[in-house]
Amino acid sequence: MAPVTFAAFGLHPDLLRGIHDMGFIRPTPIQQDAIPPAVAGRDLLACAMTGSGKTAAFGLPVLHHLIGRPRGTTRALVLTPTRELAAQTDQNLRDLAVHTPLSTAAVFGGVDMISQGDALSRGVDVVIATPGRLIDHFRFPHGRLAGLEILVLDEADRMLDMGFLPDIERILRHLPPRKQTLFFSATLPPPIVELSKEMLRDPVAINIQRQSAPAVGITQTVYPVPRDLKASLLLALLRRGDLKYVLVFTRTKIGASRLAEQLSRQGIRCESIHGDRDQEQRMAALASFKSGRCPVMVATDVAARGIDVEAIGHVVNFDVPRAADDYIHRVGRTARAGTVGEAITFVAPEEEEDLTRIEIALGKTLPRVTVPGFGYGRHRR
Repeated sequence: MAPVTFAAFGLHPDLLRGIHDMGFIRPTPIQQDAIPPAVAGRDLLACAMTGSGKTAAFGLPVLHHLIGRPRGTTRALVLTPTRELAAQTDQNLRDLAVHTPLSTAAVFGGVDMISQGDALSRGVDVVIATPGRLIDHFRFPHGRLAGLEILVLDEADRMLDMGFLPDIERILRHLPPRKQTLFFSATLPPPIVELSKEMLRDPVAINIQRQSAPAVGITQTVYPVPRDLKASLLLALLRRGDLKYVLVFTRTKIGASRLAEQLSRQGIRCESIHGDRDQEQRMAALASFKSGRCPVMVATDVAARGIDVEAIGHVVNFDVPRAADDYIHRVGRTARAGTVGEAITFVAPEEEEDLTRIEIALGKTLPRVTVPGFGYGRHRR
């Protein structure tokens, strides 16, 4: 059987040109499953892992629908949980639509509302928004979305984790009742399933029986280490050259800031991204990381949404995540687009219980690694 191509989906030729420019050759599994029913106007309930290509899976059908439609009215809305993901999605859709007249705008907090309001007033074709800032715009006439025809919820499970469910319900009250809805979530816990039942009409369900798991190209290892030696161990691995282009996860904003400062004092070029940094700082840090100027990024789970860099070679769980879903989200930042990568988890004795729950969810015990020559006792202070 010949491999499926994007041309087989009946997409507008101008979108196929954009796909070619972006270097896409064949659709990923989620794109192959989601694009045809979405183009046909069906609602979707899609369980899609981080790094699976889901932005194009919903973006291409949305853009295809809008080509040739009357301009000057916002007809598609994409809701995302974080500013970084909104900005990334906006850029991805712009790239896909580069040969079309379609316009997009990102609407999120931390930046001035005036330019966002101007874009909404002009009726850009697609708005990509975080829930809180979109609700801020509802106070003004330009925030009305009476002409909306397509709604996309991206990373719905993360929005639920962040407490956005009341905001989503409020947003829905401002939208036309008749619209196509594309619902994307990395996991489908019961509250997400219930929300999807409220929002979707006879949806096409994609991959909902598949348990989320890290990509096959990820090598997963565990480094047992006392908590007070974690920073020293990370520094040793960086200095040895064992880690290349690394994303480091901490549980807290304070932990991310403190670790980045420790590494910087030791001459490691690094950035941090977390909720206590303003939007300008976060975007500058992300640009520095993406360009390779700073090969180490320290981040919290929430802030890392939107870090979509194919070249990330290593993910380090400096703190063990409390849930298997968070682990899968984190390690999915490496081995993107069919490449390979390594996920390392530092586990202190008091974190073994959390790690055991993750291993049970993964269905396997992760190999333990002791770093030769580190001198676990000598590094204690």
